[in-house]
Amino acid sequence: MKKSNRKSIQNVLYENPGPRMRARIRAATILSLFLLLLLLFFIVRQFLITGQLDARYWSFFLRPTTWRFLGMGLLGTVEAAALGGIVALVSGFFLMLARISRFGTLRFLSMIVTEFTRGIPTLLFIYFFFLVIPQFGIKMPPLWKIALPVAISASGIVAEVLRSGVNAVPKGQREAALSLGMLEHVVFIKIIFPQAIRFVIPALIAELVIVVKDTSFAYVVSFPDLMQNAKVLISNYDALLSVYLVVAVIYIVINYLLNRLSLFAASKMKIEA
Repeated sequence: MKKSNRKSIQNVLYENPGPRMRARIRAATILSLFLLLLLLFFIVRQFLITGQLDARYWSFFLRPTTWRFLGMGLLGTVEAAALGGIVALVSGFFLMLARISRFGTLRFLSMIVTEFTRGIPTLLFIYFFFLVIPQFGIKMPPLWKIALPVAISASGIVAEVLRSGVNAVPKGQREAALSLGMLEHVVFIKIIFPQAIRFVIPALIAELVIVVKDTSFAYVVSFPDLMQNAKVLISNYDALLSVYLVVAVIYIVINYLLNRLSLFAASKMKIEA
């Protein structure tokens, strides 16, 4: 078999270091680890001094009811993230279609909406749905009050990711299909978009990580997600540090698994990054 001569983006931008540079990197790594361990030592020492490691702040984690309560919050986070991700994908798809449309007005409006959603913080969208929308007599369940603003905030980025995938498909394929008499929309649905999705699936999964993190604002609308339930535990046990540390670890594990899923999808589809 012949080896492919194609170079990935990483190979182009990153040159393998020489022996001297490798030694410097090794020394910098060792120094960084030492400083990190030193910082960790002082943090744990300070916790011991202030009594934050006392058993009363941690013993309730031995109770099944605590983990059941956190598990219910985790299910709420997954539900909000899944709904927000689906809505963001659908709205981003239509924004992308408008952005690549042949009509200039449609492209301009799509650009305005995309830049608006990308430029406004997610929290402002959440407050809008929580405080402004009810003034018009529109009542929404807490799940939608968190899922919709998170989806709107992510839709602009999803649209740009999808557009980049469409632009990555060689233009010759579209021209060849049109020359065979295929209609424009048929070419897009059957030839262009399937390949575009293949290119951008890892980026879409990475965007889902941001969606998951944005759902942590659900406490604003009193939706029982992981953060909201964590706040209940803090108020019940007066254990701010321990609860937030455990919840942080849960979020880290979730986002790590999503990142691994992104890498797995990229490797299965032989996407070079």
